Amino acid sequence: MIEWINLAVLVASALLFLIFYVKSARPAALEKRIGAVAYRRCARYRSIAAVLMLVASANYVIAYFYPLPVGLPRVFPWPWWISAVVAVLIALPSGYLWYSGVRDAGEETMVPKKEHTLYGGIYGRIRHPQAVGELMMWWVMAFSLHSPLLALFSFVWVPIFVTICLVEEQDLLVRYGEPYALYRQSTGFFFPKPGGVR
Repeated sequence: MIEWINLAVLVASALLFLIFYVKSARPAALEKRIGAVAYRRCARYRSIAAVLMLVASANYVIAYFYPLPVGLPRVFPWPWWISAVVAVLIALPSGYLWYSGVRDAGEETMVPKKEHTLYGGIYGRIRHPQAVGELMMWWVMAFSLHSPLLALFSFVWVPIFVTICLVEEQDLLVRYGEPYALYRQSTGFFFPKPGGVR
């Protein structure tokens, strides 16, 4: 019974994360309706989304101890240390992207600000380094927990993060206009374009 409750909470957390993050990624559009308070409201939505991501992370751990009876083996058919190596190999580049994105976005990672300019650093090569880093961390957790079921479930996060990024880009076009449109043409969405903006 616990395993099914955990799955329900995990699915609900993922969907609510999507809803609240999308709401947090639209401050410029929301400002047209309710004024400057939109940025503070979007910061609250972003905080709620972060809590929901933590809940989903806890669900991953619980799913290891209470696996669903769905016919998949509880663990991968190789020793745990191989899964641990895979987790580290995924964690190194994704952690770098996530850290670089947070560093270069600064405070706006969690608190959207109207006066913030376009980001530099890693954003000169890739438009969504934080999203790529966070997305890949679900597989880091799945392999760390040595769980085939969690590795499969992690694919659920792909359309969630792509949707978030697409919505965010539409709002950035409202916010920054042509400079963002030009920036978008010269940089990669999740992967760098050769000779991208510096």
